[in-house]
Amino acid sequence: MDKYYVLGNPIAHSKSPLIHARFAELTGQTLSYERLLTPLDGFAATLTQLLQSGARGCNVTVPFKFEAFQAARTQGTQTDRAQLAEAANTLVLNHPASGGVHADNTDGVGLVNDIQHHAGVALAGRDVLLIGAGGAAAGALAALLAAGPRRLVLANRTPARAKALVARHQAHPSMHDLLQKTELLAHGLQGLPGDFDVVINASASSLGGAAVPVDRQVLKPGALAYDMMYGPAAAGFMRWARQNGATARDGLGMLVEQAAEAFALWRQLRPSPAQVLQVLHELRALQP
Repeated sequence: MDKYYVLGNPIAHSKSPLIHARFAELTGQTLSYERLLTPLDGFAATLTQLLQSGARGCNVTVPFKFEAFQAARTQGTQTDRAQLAEAANTLVLNHPASGGVHADNTDGVGLVNDIQHHAGVALAGRDVLLIGAGGAAAGALAALLAAGPRRLVLANRTPARAKALVARHQAHPSMHDLLQKTELLAHGLQGLPGDFDVVINASASSLGGAAVPVDRQVLKPGALAYDMMYGPAAAGFMRWARQNGATARDGLGMLVEQAAEAFALWRQLRPSPAQVLQVLHELRALQP
């Protein structure tokens, strides 16, 4: 049986095994998918063990996405999406073309698909604010640009990090045509230019239980306020959004959509994310 894993620390909360088990049922695939708690200093050793065991792939979550990309740089190949992010959340293992590890980043397409297909908010021609310049924002930026917003502002507590991420995308050949349609700006968290149709929190503020890092003035009336975390971690941001007249959404749909992209990369079959997302919403509604 082909074996797949999700690597992270912590990892017990991950819904990925449930999602991929359902995808396998929907597509008639036989596979095994398990959580794997990875020591904070043990990602490289864990990856080596998986390669030697014959595992076919893995998802990678916090805090190992940058290490996953570096592993592919030294042991295999990377997609443009992974190169732009300099982070990977999906690895194909024992990949015949790469000789070992093939890295991709499906976070961005998962985010955009959830916003446009499930939340029903078209991004083309809109003003979008992306908060954060770490791995989550890096994985999302290219896909957001591909959706064709009028203006995309990347805001970070340390403006230099936002500027570096923007510059990397501006310099990449695959972004040239997209940047003719979208104004891409880097900024600090204060004094942001104008208000926005869509505000996406990709910072670590939700994980740490910190206050929302931007002022409510960034929200246009009826804006979509989206936290890339899901469940209790996103509760504070979503509460802030509702209190300020925005439509709040967490990243559960993004989780399912990025998983569908990873499944398609591994199995060459794309399952229906909508069916699995409905199951997760029903399970969440049953929780006290």
